[in-house]
Amino acid sequence: MNAEKSRNQTRRYVALGSSMAAGPGIKPRAADSPMAAGRSGRNYPHLAAEQLGLDLTDVTYSGATTANVLRERQNGAPPQIDALDGSEELVTVTIGGNDVGYVPLLFAASLPTMLRSMPILGPRLRELLDPLARDTALNQVGASLREVGSAVRERSPHARIMFVDYLTLLPPRGTPAPPLADDVADLGRHVAQRLADETAAAAQATGCEILHAADASRDHHAWSADPWTVGAGSLLPWRPKPWHPNAAGMRAVAELLVASVRQP
Repeated sequence: MNAEKSRNQTRRYVALGSSMAAGPGIKPRAADSPMAAGRSGRNYPHLAAEQLGLDLTDVTYSGATTANVLRERQNGAPPQIDALDGSEELVTVTIGGNDVGYVPLLFAASLPTMLRSMPILGPRLRELLDPLARDTALNQVGASLREVGSAVRERSPHARIMFVDYLTLLPPRGTPAPPLADDVADLGRHVAQRLADETAAAAQATGCEILHAADASRDHHAWSADPWTVGAGSLLPWRPKPWHPNAAGMRAVAELLVASVRQP
């Protein structure tokens, strides 16, 4: 009864996820958020919460994996699921890319080739670009995403729980994506599609919903005339991070989320 009363009074929204939800480099930084989180005050959770009149608790954190959502601390921050108390009206989850090395492989491919021969860094970079290693990770991430969905559903039985998949980063097959080599771009597309498929399957298997940001952004990849994401670039702290959403992308995902929530 108390949880139900609190839920009706506060209309609480909790956002879970990695940098693709946090929005590193999109100004301004969310008030009182850890610098390492890269959490923007104009990411899709903040924008959607404003439009829906919800009280937002945003615990998205750059670099987060499914383990950081479920059980592992990250730079001193508790597991993200600890933010749930059962009073939530809405929970969004954008996770899984770091489990399979999706954005890290694109970062690795953008670095000078000579770095891959360095004693410490080189083996990790080569592993990120190894298709067999990516498939191994992809074959495991589905179970992790289902565990996230089940755990969130258990913690927030009254909430609408939405997995929000990743905005499209790469152009269609056959379209150049410099500075990426064609085989690397194809690997990135393969990882992105498998990740989207596994996310949708996990949502269905755990009684959650899926917001198809990847499909909605097919024509807004980083090389398009109206990009919602940033491709390769420099890691300047005052600019959106390479291989991540830009401000337009965050606005687009927020609009998709608001429209979905407002459906009967």
